[in-house]
Amino acid sequence: MINLGASSFNIFNLLFLLILLSSTPYVVSGECTCEAETTEKNKGEALKYKIASIATILFTGAVGVSIPLLGKRIPTLRPEHDIFFMIKAFAAGVILATGFIHILPDAFERLTSPCLNKNPWGKFPFTGFIAMVSAIGTLMVDSFATGFYTRLHFKNSKQLSPDEEEGNKHAGHLHVHTHATHGHAHGSAAHPEELNMAELIRFRVISQVLEMGIVAHSVIIGISLGASQSTKTIKPLLAALSFHQFFEGLGLGGCISQAKFKTTSAAIMATFFSLTTPLGIAIGIGISSVYNENSPTSLIVEGVFDAASAGILIYMALVDLLAADFMNPRVQSNLKIHLGANISLLLGAGCMSFIAKWA
Repeated sequence: MINLGASSFNIFNLLFLLILLSSTPYVVSGECTCEAETTEKNKGEALKYKIASIATILFTGAVGVSIPLLGKRIPTLRPEHDIFFMIKAFAAGVILATGFIHILPDAFERLTSPCLNKNPWGKFPFTGFIAMVSAIGTLMVDSFATGFYTRLHFKNSKQLSPDEEEGNKHAGHLHVHTHATHGHAHGSAAHPEELNMAELIRFRVISQVLEMGIVAHSVIIGISLGASQSTKTIKPLLAALSFHQFFEGLGLGGCISQAKFKTTSAAIMATFFSLTTPLGIAIGIGISSVYNENSPTSLIVEGVFDAASAGILIYMALVDLLAADFMNPRVQSNLKIHLGANISLLLGAGCMSFIAKWA
């Protein structure tokens, strides 16, 4: 009996050891998802698509951002025409869907990856927090920049003749709302020139902040495409990004057009936007041999940038683009424009949401 007990004990230990050993490969295979992929891929074929994507995305982005800037030569595209509201609403829908459907989910996926340490990444919702802080930060930059340039303009405008200064004293209570949802001013002594300048300052701040948010995520998207070695990934991403860059450029171009920058400044902003994603692709191609999208550093950097970009774009789309236009007296007083803008918004958001299936 003693010998039987001892042998049973040994058999139990042996079985336990075999079970432990057999489970080890499964543990290792789970951890291997965080390593760089080593599957055979046609790098030469992938490189051809990457080079094609640089040219295609550069072209579509440049065309998109340039169309609203051609308003000086094409009267239909000028901001004062009704069709401009439709185009801008569609582009704003694209930007809104980009933030909610494309960028924010990617940020959640990266910052909650099992490849990151649970402490602190698994114990706090960093993605939502970063997006929230980014949106609040955008509001602050928006507000302070608008206030700074408005005060600077009115300070310079006070250097007038004594008669004009006396008139300004009576208008000292002038209060101008520059928030996107209020395109009006209080005070009977408001000068049209001052109101136009306040609106112009507003559009200039909006265009610069919007470009900052677009650039941040465009580089990340470009790096992801450039570093990929799979043609199955690159092909749909190329089509989706071309559509994305065109209509995102359309929205940015509309803001630049309304800001009435000098031709040189507008050209610089348009060029900068057009080059960001192709530049990201070029960087991705350069680092593709050493780049591991599942490394902790890559996941954290890309996740933080994506979350911050999502916060900026969602804020800008809702507050500075959509609210500004939808509360515009021209839209409010014209049912045809109002309905057209709403339909355009839904189409833009819907189209951009639909292509999330491929990118």
